[in-house]
Order: sequence, then C-alpha cells, then structure tokens
Amino acid sequence: MTIRLPRRALGAAALAPLLPAPAIAQAYPTRAISLLVGFAPGGGTDIISRFLAPVLQEEFGQTIAVENRPGASGTLAVLAMSRARPDGYTMLMTTISASAVVPPLMNPPPFDIRRDQTAVVHAATVPLVAVVPANAPDRSLPDLLERARRDPGVLNYSSSGVATQQHLAAELLSTSAGVRMTHVPFRGTGQAVNEILAGRIDLAIDTFPTYLPHIRAGRVRALAVTMPQRVEWLPETPTVAELGFPGFDAVVWYMLMAPPGIPQPIADRWVEAVNKAYRNEDLRKRISDAGFVIGGGTQQQAQAMLLNDAERYAALVRNANIRLD
Repeated sequence: MTIRLPRRALGAAALAPLLPAPAIAQAYPTRAISLLVGFAPGGGTDIISRFLAPVLQEEFGQTIAVENRPGASGTLAVLAMSRARPDGYTMLMTTISASAVVPPLMNPPPFDIRRDQTAVVHAATVPLVAVVPANAPDRSLPDLLERARRDPGVLNYSSSGVATQQHLAAELLSTSAGVRMTHVPFRGTGQAVNEILAGRIDLAIDTFPTYLPHIRAGRVRALAVTMPQRVEWLPETPTVAELGFPGFDAVVWYMLMAPPGIPQPIADRWVEAVNKAYRNEDLRKRISDAGFVIGGGTQQQAQAMLLNDAERYAALVRNANIRLD
C-alpha cells in the first residue's frame, strides 16, 4: 500500500548527520519511508502495518510504503532491514517468531538477535485461544489436561508449522502441566483449522482472529486464553494462568524495528508517533475489531519484550528438543 503525499525538499536529509540531536528529530523525515513486512499480504503482520501506515504517514507528512518481502519465516525481511542504512527510512514490522524465536533454530542463524536489529516500539499483540472440537468431551482445560495425563501422547494438537507460536504455546502448556501430547504440524493455518473443525485434532492454540468466528458459530469450544488477563471478545473464558498456571503468557506480538545504529532522536520520533496514533479512537476501534490488542509504550519496554521472549523460548526449544529441518 502506498499513499502518496507531496514530497518535501531533500536538503535537510543531507545535513541530518551534521545536526545536533533535537535538530535531527525536527528535520526527520524528509522523504518516503519503506516499511518492510516479512510475510505475504493478509497476515497479522501485514494487517497491523496497513492499519498504522496511513495514520503515521499523516503524522510524519511523508509517504509510508508497506513492502511485503515474504520468505524464510519472516527472516528475509529482517535481514533486509538490518543491512539498510540506519537513517529511519527503512523500517520493519516484525513478529515474535521472525525476530525472537526462529533465528536460533536455523543453522547457521541468519542474524544475531541482539546485534542486527533495534527494537523501537511495540505495535500490537494478538492473544491466543485454546480450542477443542465442538463434540470433544472436554468442558474445560483441566478436563483436557487430565485426559492427556491419563494417556500420554494420545491426545494431539495442531499448528501451522514447527516452531510457530501455535506450536510453542502448546509445548509451553504441556511443559507447565507435566503432560505429553503429540504435535501435528500442517502447511499453514487453513489446513490446521479444517482438521480441528472435522474433529481429527484434539486441541489447537491459535490466534483469536483465526478462531473467533468458529467459536461464535459453535463449531469449536474455547477452553482458555493464553494472555495473563481475559480478553474483551470472550470475557467469560478464563486464562490459562487462572486455571492453575500462574504467570502463563503466550501471545503473538508485532513490533517496529530499525537497523542497528539508528539515531536515538529518530527512534524517539517513531515511539512518539505510534503512541500518538493509538490515541486515535477510530484506529483503536479498527484494530480491536480485527482481534488485536494495541501496543505502544517505550523503546525500553520493546527491547525488554524482545530479549525476554528470545531467552524464554530458547530455553523451551532446547528442553523440548524442537528443531527446524
């Protein structure tokens, strides 16, 4: 998506490296900005980018072009961003899997999580929900876990691929509960959804936008949500943490990233712009209606989110012996 606005003079851009920090922030941006997305159009990363781009574009007064560069579980776009000039004109909308989880599973890793990307600001979060087929005997998450405990390895759960957040959330639940279930990965979310609707899969832990229509239609049963707090779409559905697993937290987050070495005043401008955008009630409603929880906050909070989840899931991957072939 490209929404074009008249370009301003480019002279300030050439002078920016010579200016003091406040002047850099005031001068930026002076030309179009590329916002890279490591996945095809229509996915969560793409959707949140296209929600934010027009509002940020109005704030910056420059074109923001969303560029889809899918491949290698989103890491190709991370690489392209990390190699770009750190001037704020190439940014990235990334997700937890591409920037925190998948890279260490590749041999060799395509980039260094800490060195080759700069977390700027949290963009949004998508909660996950644990669902079972409508005709399943399990009326609650404890019911399902008790069945899994009685018959180790008999119950199965789906995902859209190895090391996806659906896979890792289910492994985190299994580890926390001390049960063993069998992972059945599919080639994408659509096939996984079809299998649980048909009753051939016992459990799925996936994003709210994926399963909310099926929950409302009675085609699957929601047992729990994986955020620390309940969600507005299903206020009667308990959290995993409430059901005996304090601190359980497994979500999909989206984050704005910049190349390493981006000037701090420019990073601060993005943080300010995103937080201002989220004061727009129309944008907040559109994001909420699509099943996202808005982000925002400080750069320090974004950096802590990235590093904490990278460490947390690295330990889970090691303990569960998860590998990418």
